[in-house]
Amino acid sequence: MTLSLYDTYTRSLREFEPLNPPEVGLYTCGPTVYNYAHIGNMRTYIFGDLLKRALVLNGYKVKHVMNITDVGHLVSDGDQGEDKMELSARRTGKSAWELAEFYTAAFKEDMARLNITEPTIWCRATEHIREQIEMVQCIETNGYTYRTGDGIYFDTSKLDDYGYLARLDVEGLRAGARVAVGEKRNPTDFALWKFSPEDQQRQMEWDSPWGVGFPGWHIECSAMSAKYLGSYFDIHCGGEDHINVHHTNEIAQTQACYGTRLANFWLHAYFLNVDSGRMGKSAGNFLRVQELIDRGYDPLAYRYLCLGAHYRSHLTFSWDALDAATTGLDRLRELVYGWGVPGQISEEWMDTFTAFVNEDLNIARATAVAWELTRSDLSDADKKATMLKFDEVLGLRLGEWAPAAVPVEMVELAERREAARKAKQWAEADALRDQITEAGYEVRDTPEGPVVRKLE
Repeated sequence: MTLSLYDTYTRSLREFEPLNPPEVGLYTCGPTVYNYAHIGNMRTYIFGDLLKRALVLNGYKVKHVMNITDVGHLVSDGDQGEDKMELSARRTGKSAWELAEFYTAAFKEDMARLNITEPTIWCRATEHIREQIEMVQCIETNGYTYRTGDGIYFDTSKLDDYGYLARLDVEGLRAGARVAVGEKRNPTDFALWKFSPEDQQRQMEWDSPWGVGFPGWHIECSAMSAKYLGSYFDIHCGGEDHINVHHTNEIAQTQACYGTRLANFWLHAYFLNVDSGRMGKSAGNFLRVQELIDRGYDPLAYRYLCLGAHYRSHLTFSWDALDAATTGLDRLRELVYGWGVPGQISEEWMDTFTAFVNEDLNIARATAVAWELTRSDLSDADKKATMLKFDEVLGLRLGEWAPAAVPVEMVELAERREAARKAKQWAEADALRDQITEAGYEVRDTPEGPVVRKLE
C-alpha cells in the first residue's frame, strides 16, 4: 500500500517516496510568537500532526523540524511596517524577548491540549542568526541581491521561474504595479536582511556584514530547514496563505543558494472559516483553544471536528458543529471504554483504514471506517485493539479516557427509570430523569442500555 500526497509545487497527486528511506525529513512552518495562536492556526498544526502520524503508520522514521518565528515577521508581506514582535512589545509594555517566551509556552500548551505531537527539533529564529547571515552571503555571492536604503533585497527578476509554486503572473504583477515600491526594483522582490532604523534602537538586532539589523522573515525558514534537514528534503508544510509569498520566497532563496526547490513535496492546509470569512487575528474574529475550554468544551472535540474535513478543503467553524463533534467523540469514547481489554488487531480493518489514510490523508473517510468498525461483527476485544491502532493516527486519546465515577444512587435511579420506561410509566421515568439531572448528572439511552455520566 503506497502513500499518495498532493504536491502544491507540481499541482498533482504524487506517490510518496522518501529521498533516504526509511528516514523522512519534515518541516512545518511554526508560529510567529507575538500573540496567541487561534483555532484556525491550530487546524494547520493538526494537519501536520496527521501527516506525521500517517508517515509513521507507513513505517517511516520522521525527523520533524518546526520553527519559532520570534523576529523579522513584519506586519506587511511587502516588507513594510513594523516587526510584529516589536509592535506587540510596545503595545503590552513587555520586552520582545519576554513575549516570545510567553507565547511560545502558550503555543506548546495548546499543542498538548490538542494532542499534537512535538517536533523532533524546535528552532528559534533568534538562535540561528549566523546561519541566516551565511545564507544571505551565499545568495549575494551568486549575484541575486542588491542593496537599498533599508536592507538587502532579493532580485526576483534573476530567476526565470520565480513564483512557480503559486503560478504567479510575475510579468503581470510588474506591469500592473500601481503602488510605489520604494527602492525595490520589482514588486515581487523581498528583504533578506533589514537595517535597523537610524533614529531608534530595536530590541532585537544584530551586527552583519551589511550593518546592524535583523533577518527577513523568509530567510529564517530556508536557513533553519537546510541546517537540520539539508538543502533538499522530503516535505515542507504550511497554511495556504504561505503559498503566494512565504513559501514562494523560501524556494527562490534556496534555488539561488543551493540550486534546489528546498523540498520534494510542498503541502498546504486550507483555512478555517467562520460566518464572516477566514478566521484571523487581523480580522479580530479568532477563538483560542482556551476559550473553547472556558465554554466547557474538551479541546479534543475540536480535533475531532477537524478530522471531518479534508485538509485541502475549507472548514467552517460553528458552535453547533462543535456540539455535534462533542457528541460524536463522547459516543466513541464510551464505546471503546466499554469494550474492555484489547484483543487482536484486525489486519483486514487496518488495511481498509490505511488505504484511506494513504489517499492524500483522507482522514474523514478513515474516521468513517472507525465508525463502521463499531458496528462490525468483530469481538469487542478485537474492536478495541483495532480502534486503538486507528487512534495512533486520529490522535483522540481513546485509550486514555474513562468515565467519571458515578455514585451508586445515580446508577440506581437510572435503573429504576429504565424499568419505568419498559413498563411504559412515562411520567415516572421523566421524574427520575429530572432527579438525575438536578443532581448534576445525565442519563443517555444507548442500544446497550442507559449510561449515566456527570454533566460538564
